[in-house]
Amino acid sequence: MADVPPELINRLVAARRAYRFPSQVRSLAHEFSGKALATLFPHFAPEVVRGEGGVRGELLQVEGALEELIGALTPTHAVPPGIATRFLGELSAIHEQLTRDAEAICQGDPAARSVDEVILTYPGFLALATYRMAHALHQQGLPLVPRILTEFAHEKTGIDIHPGAKIGRSFCIDHGTGVVIGETCVIGNGVKLYQGVTLGAATVQKELADVKRHPTIEDAVVIYAGATILGGDTVVGHDSVVAGNAWLTHSVPPFSVVNRAGEVKPRANRSDAADLEFMI
Repeated sequence: MADVPPELINRLVAARRAYRFPSQVRSLAHEFSGKALATLFPHFAPEVVRGEGGVRGELLQVEGALEELIGALTPTHAVPPGIATRFLGELSAIHEQLTRDAEAICQGDPAARSVDEVILTYPGFLALATYRMAHALHQQGLPLVPRILTEFAHEKTGIDIHPGAKIGRSFCIDHGTGVVIGETCVIGNGVKLYQGVTLGAATVQKELADVKRHPTIEDAVVIYAGATILGGDTVVGHDSVVAGNAWLTHSVPPFSVVNRAGEVKPRANRSDAADLEFMI
């Protein structure tokens, strides 16, 4: 080995002494995520287990994987008690939410031939499935793990959803690459996003970490490819349409059409968006 500067060796040794996380956290989180997804949807399972006994066994494995993951964190992090049990109790609601998401994606995309196709192949569904599990753990105060889970999905799909975001029912991400949804974003029911949409913060000062920095998107809003919507005070009113590549930093009322220049006009009916450059 070539001569290595002593100061580099010293820096790396000091970094290892300061490192507070167990080395297996990422692998344990990946194992938990895989088991949970496979239990909720056999589409993700290497082998489909059938019957009540098999399902109960899979649920016990999910609980065990989460407990092992929590156990790896506890030497260095304060973890609220009972998280694994509470998470198992929320799986029914998570499964229902994800089923509605898959149906919304299927109904919203003419290329989708079935809900099974959506679950098996659509990156938007995988990102949402991972997010909804991570969000449940985030709400319970589990440190670090929710971010690890959503970053797994980010790496695989190109869709970046912070586990702290609040997303309603029947959410549809079409194509998905480059979608960013920030930590304090609030999204209503029946919202549809296309690729490259950013729901971000208008400013990134560290002292604003505990305030709402990201927009609110009300029910039944459609946001086309490449649109950017910024700011914690920005509200996109329900049943609005935002054009591709639009840049929006102010609120718009319900039933609005927002064009690329950020200009707003009333939306007369559901088909009143013909002049927009959708960029799908």
